[in-house]
Amino acid sequence: MLGIKQEALAPELGDDWNQRKISLLEQKEVLEAEILQQVSAIMKLPVEAFQNLDDEQAINIFSNNFHDFKDNAVASAMNYQCSFNPLDKVLELFERLLASEKEKVELMKEMLGKMK
Repeated sequence: MLGIKQEALAPELGDDWNQRKISLLEQKEVLEAEILQQVSAIMKLPVEAFQNLDDEQAINIFSNNFHDFKDNAVASAMNYQCSFNPLDKVLELFERLLASEKEKVELMKEMLGKMK
C-alpha cells in the first residue's frame, strides 16, 4: 500500500534479509514481536496498523501519515526515490570514458610522431 519494495525494506532489517525473506514474511499470519517492531519503525507506522489490519483501518492510518509539501501529497514513509536521474549518470560515465579514449589517441599520435 505504501509502495515500498521488498528489495528496499530488506537492507533496513539487516544483512541477513533479502527480497525472498521479506516475501515469506508478508505471507505469515502472525509475526514475531521484535520483527513487527522493526518493520513498524522502518515504515514509520504504529504496530497496531499491522496487528489489526483491515482495509478501512489501513486507509485511515495511511491517510493520517500524509503531509502536504507545496501542493503535492507525499507519504512520509515513501522516501525511497532516487534523487538523481540514472540516465544522467550513465551519460556522464560515457562522456568521461570518451574523453579518456580521446586522450589515449592523442598520446599514441604523439608517440608515433616522435618515432618517425
